[in-house]
Amino acid sequence: MKSLRDLGGLSGLVYSTDAGRMCPGCRQPVAQCSCQSSQPVPTGDGIVRVSRETKGRGGKAVTVIRGVLVDAAALEQLGRQLKATCGSGGTVKEGVIEVQGDHVERVMAALRAQGYQVKRSGG
Repeated sequence: MKSLRDLGGLSGLVYSTDAGRMCPGCRQPVAQCSCQSSQPVPTGDGIVRVSRETKGRGGKAVTVIRGVLVDAAALEQLGRQLKATCGSGGTVKEGVIEVQGDHVERVMAALRAQGYQVKRSGG
């Protein structure tokens, strides 16, 4: 009889009552996962693009920051800093920072102060 490991390296453990959800890649608890931290840094031209969008948001303006070439943890930290600088909420998802409101100039100034090359994109 073949075990789950013999059938393609699958592990049967997905949840532990001691640690909660388990990562299928490194078989560690999700909070201590080592394979997520080893994700590659995104590639690009090195220019951070800042734009203002309203499409699909019920007419509300959102400042969108794309092209920051840092890992996920540093992107989260940068998102927190920019939201605090603008005094508003927002989110970081799929490598894009969104800050609620029209804060394009303020975000561009904050990013330039941190040494990023910044361009305004869109209208």
